[in-house]
Amino acid sequence: MGNIWEVIWIEFICLHCRFKFETLGFWFPWSLVLLVVAAALFTYISLLLVLAVCLLSEGQRLYLHWSHKMGIVVTMAFSVSATAVLSEVWSKEWKTLLLSLQVTAPFLQVGGVLLMTLLSWPIALHFFRMNKRVHQVCLLGVYMSALFSLYLVPLAMYSPCIREAGTLGPKPTLLGHRGAPMLAPENTLMSFESAVEAGVDGFETDVTISADGVPFVMHDLTLQRTTNVEEVFPNRTHTPAALFTWSDVQQLNAGAWFLSWDPFGTVFSLSPEQRELAANQMVPSLDEVLDVANRAGRTVLFDLRQPPPGHPYRDNYLNITLDLIHTRINSSQVLWLPSDQRWEIQQVDPELQQTAGQTASIQELQDNHITTLNLHYSTMSLQHVSKYRSVNISVNLYVVNQPWLYSLAWCSGASSVTTNNMLLRDIHTPLLLVTPEQYSVIWILTDLVSAVLIVCVFIFHWWRERGLQFWSGSRQTHETGPYSKFRTDPVESGWGRWNPFHSESPTRALISLPLDLNP
Repeated sequence: MGNIWEVIWIEFICLHCRFKFETLGFWFPWSLVLLVVAAALFTYISLLLVLAVCLLSEGQRLYLHWSHKMGIVVTMAFSVSATAVLSEVWSKEWKTLLLSLQVTAPFLQVGGVLLMTLLSWPIALHFFRMNKRVHQVCLLGVYMSALFSLYLVPLAMYSPCIREAGTLGPKPTLLGHRGAPMLAPENTLMSFESAVEAGVDGFETDVTISADGVPFVMHDLTLQRTTNVEEVFPNRTHTPAALFTWSDVQQLNAGAWFLSWDPFGTVFSLSPEQRELAANQMVPSLDEVLDVANRAGRTVLFDLRQPPPGHPYRDNYLNITLDLIHTRINSSQVLWLPSDQRWEIQQVDPELQQTAGQTASIQELQDNHITTLNLHYSTMSLQHVSKYRSVNISVNLYVVNQPWLYSLAWCSGASSVTTNNMLLRDIHTPLLLVTPEQYSVIWILTDLVSAVLIVCVFIFHWWRERGLQFWSGSRQTHETGPYSKFRTDPVESGWGRWNPFHSESPTRALISLPLDLNP
């Protein structure tokens, strides 16, 4: 069960709480602040709800201090605003939430049933203390509808990790995203060498052509984020990287930013020697990167940025890159992602692994000699992956960093994933992998135990309320309250001595600054 909570925690922190890395230069969990504030507000509201239920169950009237009313309004306003902000900023990632449910839904269903079982206590208490039959019917109807819906959710549930034993495919291989960016500055020789040492099967990078025709490694359009171009060329900070000559690029430091920004919070794990090495990294040429891949026998997936208009090599940048590949590495080790002139490139070098960045019909992919699809993980589907693999088209998913997401990619049949997280290599079986028989046992036992407990709770409250009615005799008073039949005077019952909402309660002293619920 520990893995379940790990998956849920990683889902919140790693999926919902990121800012755009290319914008800030580091992975800042900006919405973690929203998450903490939301947790505090909803904890506060939950405590109010628990106290309110305790009062109402004893026939007491609920009075809220103005500060609590304001707190509820603030919580509602915050919830609406936070949802709107996340919907706008995170609009492209909502499908990730649906993907996460494919892994966690079977176990979230168990948690939902447990919650509904716990709620049966106050529900049963209110049910037997209500005076009007229509109110009882409405309360029980809503509760039972929600309960049986949860009981039957698995009938409509889909998870690729619920599968027959022996049907799980091979573990997806790892492609280091720009090398190993958690261990070294991205797109540097140290990063690619660290990825090789970590045991990846290849790496992904991005290639730009310099103003004098030298292909070099750079992801961003400019050099500002990952180099000290502001210090060396202060007047060219926003100049496209492709308009720098190779000699200009070689003057830049591409590693110091990593130590100062610490984008993944991993710098502390580096030894003094590694930090010194990282601090002196330069922008590597494609020649150097291909040499690393060739010596280690790794594959290389790279995208090739077309030079801007007016660039001297705008029209023949593809030929320059192909010539370099032919002299440095076996073409079969290269996943060729650029879509421009794909047919001509295939004719010139048929050994290149033609790779497409978007889905298409199988016929169209085969006509273009596509052997690999490089897709965002949000497009993951067991049916689609199986369809492509049936015609020998492998699927690589990017950028997969979380164990639960890697597990889902594995269960879905992905051939490889692009990742920043080298620790994924240590996952030897998908998280939450169960057979249909195992899950059926979990599902049925959960529902049966829940049903038995709920019946026992209702029987207990029925027996208890009948006893109260018998012994109350002529002491039934306050017939106008919501639970008038069994309504209890606060002072006579002794509840007033411990009622946190009552003016004489010693508990009031703990919540009266400013949590006074008595007007």
